[in-house]
Amino acid sequence: MQSGNIFSAIPKDLDQEAVEEIINSGNFRIERIMSRGHSTPPGQWYDKDQDEWVIVLAGSASLLFDGSDHAIILKPGYYVNIPAHVKHKVEWTDRAEETIWLAVHYG
Repeated sequence: MQSGNIFSAIPKDLDQEAVEEIINSGNFRIERIMSRGHSTPPGQWYDKDQDEWVIVLAGSASLLFDGSDHAIILKPGYYVNIPAHVKHKVEWTDRAEETIWLAVHYG
């Protein structure tokens, strides 16, 4: 059995986005992602082999999908399901506080 608190042990200095694997069972993985002012590097897109469901638990962020002119703004409680191979990027995350994401990779 494993237990913990999703809001504990957040690094004070987030020079880089921090990703912490919580569960990995092969085709199913849960990660905690911690950001502060981070974004996808210019000219890059995420193109993942698995479906990904993400929810913002704290802070805020903006996701842009390839071919769309409108970003999705995520605040606490907002989630999005991203099918495999749908290109997307993080335009920004909150600079004033940590953005805590929960990402579920499956399929």
